[in-house]
Amino acid sequence: MDAGAHYVVATGEEDLVARVMEITNGQGARVVLDPVGGPSFEPLTESMARGGILLEYGALSGEPTPFPLFSVLGKSLTLKGYLYSEIVSDDAALDRAKAFIVAGLESGALKPRIARTFPFDAIQDAHRFLESNDQIGKVVVTV
Repeated sequence: MDAGAHYVVATGEEDLVARVMEITNGQGARVVLDPVGGPSFEPLTESMARGGILLEYGALSGEPTPFPLFSVLGKSLTLKGYLYSEIVSDDAALDRAKAFIVAGLESGALKPRIARTFPFDAIQDAHRFLESNDQIGKVVVTV
């Protein structure tokens, strides 16, 4: 909430589908961004609105991601995989992305959260910090 979210669903403490339906007055989420996959994929699709779009951009779970056939068919969902290479391998798309980010940073619309900053000579400490998975935000190494 401190980072600007209107709602937070603590899936270890509450039912994702029920909570999303409550938040959306029974409509479901129109767009879902998922960097995890795995067993949480099916409940995400169950919490979606008819005609919703799920953008899968990671596999942090490491567990199999079952295909939610009945949710996809019943709600006419669109599922799309995304890799950063879609942007960085297309010069025009990369230029648009850079312009969007620079404009957002200049205007203050984008406010990156920095977890920690390390000098280059402490790169091993920076890597250990990344491996700890304790960061919320970006890890910056100054050169």
